Amino acid sequence: MESAKSGRRENRAMRVLVECYSGRKESERPVRFRVEDHSYIVEEVLDQWYGPEHLFFKVRADDGNVYILRHDASVPDGDWELVSFRSERRAEG
Repeated sequence: MESAKSGRRENRAMRVLVECYSGRKESERPVRFRVEDHSYIVEEVLDQWYGPEHLFFKVRADDGNVYILRHDASVPDGDWELVSFRSERRAEG
């Protein structure tokens, strides 16, 4: 959605609950996440990158779809958001 004042697009990320693996570091990588009333298991972390205040994870979940999760790493216990989703299901026929 574009703002009439600024002409910039608004970010409409969705908050999610994320359970992480904690090895050497706290919240090292997501292992499970919940969107609305559905829980997903992370089968594979496809990519990970850093922004100025956020950590991003591109993951494939147990439904076969790809999600990009963003963690606010600038504060302790920062929020997680779903910023992108791509269905990997192919149409048959």
